[in-house]
Amino acid sequence: MNVTLSIDDRVVSEARRIAIARGTSLNQMVRDYLNELTRVDDMESAVAALDGMWAEESYRSGGPWTREELHERS
Repeated sequence: MNVTLSIDDRVVSEARRIAIARGTSLNQMVRDYLNELTRVDDMESAVAALDGMWAEESYRSGGPWTREELHERS
């Protein structure tokens, strides 16, 4: 998908300089940033869901276990 952005000329010039120094393009840097931004949101949602499950009594384990039980081999 193509997206049009309005960005100050000075910011674009500096960002292009940084991209060249990193051996990439401004376009790729923006894509990478947006991917990272959405990945963090996905992780935060997953952590919140896990926290909710741990808070429910039905997700409690049968523990506590002894050291021997934890290391028992079947």
